[in-house]
Amino acid sequence: MASKGAGMSFSRKSYKLTSDAEKSRVTGIVHEKLLNDYLHRIFSPPDHVSPAATSRKFLNFQNLPEHLDQLLQVDSEDEESQGQVEGRLGPSTVVLDHTGGFEGLLLVDDDLLEVIGHSNFGTIRSTTCVYKGKWLYEVLISSQGLMQIGWCTISCRFNQEEGVGDTPNSYAYDGNRVRKWNVTTTNYGKAWAAGDIVSCLIDLDAGTLSFCLNGVSLGTAFENLSKGQGMAYFPAISLSFKESVAFNFGSRPLRYPMAGFRPLQDPPGADLVQAQRLLGCFRAVLSVELDPMEGRLVEKESSEWQLQGQPTVVLTLAHIFHRFAPLLHKVYLVEAVLISFLLGIVEKGTLAQAQSMVHQVLDLFWLFMEDYEVQDCLKQLMMSLLRLYRFSPIVPDLSLQIHYLRLTIFILKHEKSRKFLLSNVLFDVLRSVIFFYIKSPMRVEEAGLQELIPTTWWPHRSGREGRESKELKEETAEERLRRRAYERGCQRLKKRIEVVEELQVQILKLLLDNKDDNGGEASRYIFLTKFRKFLQENASGRGNMPMLCPPEYMVCFLHRLISALRYYWDEYKASNPCASFSEEAYIPPQMFYNGKVDYFDLQRLGGLLSHLRKTLKDDLAAKANIVIDPLELQVATMDDLDEDEEPTPAAAQRPMQALALGGALPLPRPGWLSSPTLGRANRFLSTAAVSLMTPRRPLSASEKVKVRTLSVEQRTREDIEGSHWSKGLLLGRPPEEPEQPLTENSLLEVLDGAIMMYNLSVHQQLGKMVGVSDDVNEYAVALRDTEDKIRRCPKRRKDILAELMKSQKVFSEKLDHLSRRLAWVHATIYSQEKMLDIYWLLRICLRTIEHGDRTGSLFAFMPEFYLSVAINSYSALKNYFGPVHSMEELPGYEETLTRLAAILAKHFADTRIVGTDIRDSLMQALASYVCYPHSLRAVERIPEDQRVAMVRNLLAPYEQRPWAQTNWILVRLWRGCGFGYRYTRLPHLLKTKPDDANLPSLQKPCPSTLLQQHMADLLRQGPDVAPSFLNSVLNQLNWAFSEFIGMIQEIQQAAERLERNFVDSRQLKVCATCFDLSVSLLRVLEMTITLVPEIFLDWARPTSEMLLRRLAQLLNQVLNRVTAERNLFDRVVTLRLPGLESVDHYPILVAVTGILVRLLVHGSASETERATSVLLADPCFQLRSICYLLGQSEPPAPGTALPAPDRKRFSLQSYTDYISAEELAQVEQMLAHLTSASAQVAAASLPTSEEDLCPICYAHPISAVFQPCGHKSCKACINQHLMNNKDCFFCKATIVSVEDWDKVANTGATSSAT
Repeated sequence: MASKGAGMSFSRKSYKLTSDAEKSRVTGIVHEKLLNDYLHRIFSPPDHVSPAATSRKFLNFQNLPEHLDQLLQVDSEDEESQGQVEGRLGPSTVVLDHTGGFEGLLLVDDDLLEVIGHSNFGTIRSTTCVYKGKWLYEVLISSQGLMQIGWCTISCRFNQEEGVGDTPNSYAYDGNRVRKWNVTTTNYGKAWAAGDIVSCLIDLDAGTLSFCLNGVSLGTAFENLSKGQGMAYFPAISLSFKESVAFNFGSRPLRYPMAGFRPLQDPPGADLVQAQRLLGCFRAVLSVELDPMEGRLVEKESSEWQLQGQPTVVLTLAHIFHRFAPLLHKVYLVEAVLISFLLGIVEKGTLAQAQSMVHQVLDLFWLFMEDYEVQDCLKQLMMSLLRLYRFSPIVPDLSLQIHYLRLTIFILKHEKSRKFLLSNVLFDVLRSVIFFYIKSPMRVEEAGLQELIPTTWWPHRSGREGRESKELKEETAEERLRRRAYERGCQRLKKRIEVVEELQVQILKLLLDNKDDNGGEASRYIFLTKFRKFLQENASGRGNMPMLCPPEYMVCFLHRLISALRYYWDEYKASNPCASFSEEAYIPPQMFYNGKVDYFDLQRLGGLLSHLRKTLKDDLAAKANIVIDPLELQVATMDDLDEDEEPTPAAAQRPMQALALGGALPLPRPGWLSSPTLGRANRFLSTAAVSLMTPRRPLSASEKVKVRTLSVEQRTREDIEGSHWSKGLLLGRPPEEPEQPLTENSLLEVLDGAIMMYNLSVHQQLGKMVGVSDDVNEYAVALRDTEDKIRRCPKRRKDILAELMKSQKVFSEKLDHLSRRLAWVHATIYSQEKMLDIYWLLRICLRTIEHGDRTGSLFAFMPEFYLSVAINSYSALKNYFGPVHSMEELPGYEETLTRLAAILAKHFADTRIVGTDIRDSLMQALASYVCYPHSLRAVERIPEDQRVAMVRNLLAPYEQRPWAQTNWILVRLWRGCGFGYRYTRLPHLLKTKPDDANLPSLQKPCPSTLLQQHMADLLRQGPDVAPSFLNSVLNQLNWAFSEFIGMIQEIQQAAERLERNFVDSRQLKVCATCFDLSVSLLRVLEMTITLVPEIFLDWARPTSEMLLRRLAQLLNQVLNRVTAERNLFDRVVTLRLPGLESVDHYPILVAVTGILVRLLVHGSASETERATSVLLADPCFQLRSICYLLGQSEPPAPGTALPAPDRKRFSLQSYTDYISAEELAQVEQMLAHLTSASAQVAAASLPTSEEDLCPICYAHPISAVFQPCGHKSCKACINQHLMNNKDCFFCKATIVSVEDWDKVANTGATSSAT
């Protein structure tokens, strides 16, 4: 085996450590005296070792082994006993007792030191107990949820409700609730956070028990512990579902050792002494140089040492590593000896010197140690570094994290070590994503943020869109100074965090290096394989929480990955002018269908991949020259049918993980347990990546390529990057795509993975962290309210004033804490740079969707998450990064809005998209888009043909699709134009519950006259467009309002029962939804009548009269139900039940009034006459309902003015802030008109016999006869019936025609014939 060392290579087989007579004649060995001096200098005994033990005899390589044996001999007083120790019972290696010492379901890792709760409240104890002396152990808190950590005796009995501390002789500390537990509970300690270390100390000599948090004592928790015969205490923990910790009983050096207390597990004392002495010898080699010419030893700085290939030095190192190598696979020695040595190198000298020194040390490891020894050592080294990085306390300058990251970088810069770690450790054994995470300090005082940000400030309002801003007072000079001082502190914090982030990016740059392919595969392609498996595990294991990467880690990983990716992308562009800049990046559509990239079981826009391959195989052949192998199609089909996967051989051979449930449960090993030392799951879904067989000659344009299956691990660089005869990932280019490459294909796959990461959990975490900003806003409002109360409080009420001052102090302290924490969150998650990263992903998704759309039917192969990320990233930029950063400041903001608008407008009804969830997401996104002025203007900027197509899809009949969101979109286009429809918040909510009026969905009206005009033009065009659309609206209105009435009847009955009843909150929510739907459908009808009144009032149209009669019928039903005196609606509104806040008279009555005013006031005389006759002809019409609108119980006498409304009654006149005087005048005009018309109809109407009434509705006279059967009904009934059915009501004969029927005329005709 060869290694690079100072320009020379050495074969380890050249060195024999056995002594023989020829050793002295080895060429290159220095003369005996210099060799003796050199060896004595290197292998000198430590100061505390007796000189007699290693007497100064003449040393050479023959007697050096004997000398080393004496040097490494451990005195009895130094050697620790590894067996039983007084005061302790149990195995010397302390682990968690997964065979019997547990309760509930728990997941325990292979090392039996890490545990995850997998049930309500599981408990587990250790295998070793103590009964005498002073002992401690440490717990690394991986999640900050509900846990009780402490000690218990073997007699304690636990269950799913009672854990450690809930029974006698068990004691626990709970940092989640900040309490201590021993049957009863009291306040104790302070809150813990993920990344903290809890030390559990028991002093059985004094009978006390205490805890420390990150080395700081929390004080004595319990005294007078029970002692004596049969009383021995086990370390124990109870933890709830998904909570996780890692124990350190002494198998690793304690992070916070306590004087006088001993870890439960003894350290490897003899090995530790030997390792330290051998390290001292190694240090001596690095600091001494041989000068054979002068015959002397030269002292020099170890940072300047170089391995020159001198046989004396090489043989000396060989003797050292012969003894040192077997010790370096032990985690305790790696952490206590090796990491300390390497960190010392990093902290001394320049970075270049440290890098060179670490590189040489690793060269020596690979040269003098067996491969398995180096690999074990590197594995333990990286695991320890990861643990140290994660559980290091946050200090103001982040120096600890910086040192650990720099050492990690120096190790990874060593090519051979990097490739081994990348292939076998970083993604397989470790949760290496932790290296890219910067944990947020829960206790700002410990993180030094008080010194870094001495002055706190907080915004007085939320800048997030969706919240109406109140007018603010002008900022005072004092507030301005505070804000500027706070911003300076935030900048100082951000600069320090950026140092850590840059180091993290350097790690990823090393992992993405594709130029280190000398003697093996380049790092980037190893990374791609591991990265794809990482994505697969997180995409496929959503139901198995331990398998997932925590979202907070994924956010940081994504941003660092984007930085490294863009670096290599633009670097490639610099050397390849034909390539694209990273700002122009997108994913070519052929990657979605050529099978080179595995998307696991993720849904495609067109459905399952196997289905698409079968249905679109002809399109693939025609557009992409790809032929699907029939055998592959058959295999894919069988895979779809057989969902039960077989365990892989690797998983079958691997020992099952320990599970505390009476034995091991055959679950996959949870690789995403919260401890960094846990291994990755070896079982993945049995989906193989599909690749194209690489042809060995260039393809002509007409030649086809067959598809075969290829696992991710089997892919080569050629399969990814391609060659002169293959396009790699880009094989199967459609004619719409350019021939020149965007960048290296491997970078395209990394980018694709980054977009998938955002979809998996990053967006969710971005929304979650906004909670800190929301907390600041809430406390700021509470503080301002308290200060207002203090100013208004009478001076004589000192008791009230004292309480208010106390509240003010609490709120101020909380705001100081939160504002500093908010600064950290903004620097790590919501900074300008992070916002640009998310914006970059948004623009990439938009370009990718646009390019995919051009491929026609092949667009169906695109994974759904591209559309999801486009929608969600826009939402994040709009809602999560304010008020510090605004999306409007981003480059190309207007263009991006317009492109996203075009995508939403085109694809919300795209037949190529079949997934229900993604179609709903598109519809909801479009509904939100038209709600805001900026985005609505973007919709208006898209090409006219796309706008018209969008409106046409919105006007499709509701019965054929989910219609609620479509209706909301139409309503939002109208809002601000309707009768009394200019409100931002519902008026009755302002009166009864003002806080609820600040709902994000309630926006200022921003109607679109342009889209309204498109709607009017479309409704006028075809003879069937308007009738089919309006009939569907009327049908849904009838259903929604009927459901609403039925539900409030049930609610009323439940409320009136004598026994205490609770109405189901889901029922209340559905009831309120039906009411809101009824109001929105009425508003759509109002918009239609206003824009295209002739649809209802021009009776030259065949369907106008029928539509008008149906509309009048529904309006009368709504009015009668809502306006009846002391009716059901009134009683439910009076109850004001939670969940029914939106149910009130105003929203539904003004919507009905708007329709009536347009029909009866705005039209011509002939239109008004038609509308009036139809309305009055409806048997449900009651003039009293119209009077109700103006607060009157009866219509006024002709010629008299309207009396003042009763304040206790509903009246539109009470809403002058929302209804203009002109609108009120129109309502009065309508009432006067209907009063007069109803009086005239009453005077002129003749009694109608029952025989002459329609036998269907009994409301109108018979006016139509069916041919050929001759049965009769009114025109309204038969017209409505014929829309859905052609059979006669009575005889089921097919109706050929409908003729007018007049009893008088037909009677006369019959008499004449007679």
